[in-house]
Amino acid sequence: MAEPTTLSNLGEALGTAAVQGQAALASAPAKPKLDAKGRAYATGRRKDAIARVWVKRGGGKITVNGKAINVYFARPVLQMLVQQPMVAALRRDQVDVDCTVVGGGLSGQAGAVRHGLARALTYFEPELRSVLKKNGFLTRDPRAVERKKYGRAKARRSFQFSKR
Repeated sequence: MAEPTTLSNLGEALGTAAVQGQAALASAPAKPKLDAKGRAYATGRRKDAIARVWVKRGGGKITVNGKAINVYFARPVLQMLVQQPMVAALRRDQVDVDCTVVGGGLSGQAGAVRHGLARALTYFEPELRSVLKKNGFLTRDPRAVERKKYGRAKARRSFQFSKR
């Protein structure tokens, strides 16, 4: 009778130790993921566009494919879209962003840069994750162009009907 009691006590002790270990891991602050140059890297995607984003300490300069943001994304709406994660995290004038983006159109590219920038900021400063997650910047937008079906002019549009 004494043996099962000691085994159950041992199991309880191991269970509580595991729970305490998990609590210690959860409370420990996450470490930044930086490369040798002190930059955080992340990939962002939207529609057919893919953005590679690097974030480092700086004065708030954003370059896209070697050009300034206001040159590459001429429309103010796209510039605002790209800068949303930095504004939400209150890091607009504290980090420099360098990114390369390929594929898709300008709107998809701006969304890809925004997604990559939000992910890179979480790697750069892990405590910003809750703010960015709450605003929806870390979620990849899954919407894409619907494929064309056979027997249709486009994805859903039928060919023009002729009565005569």
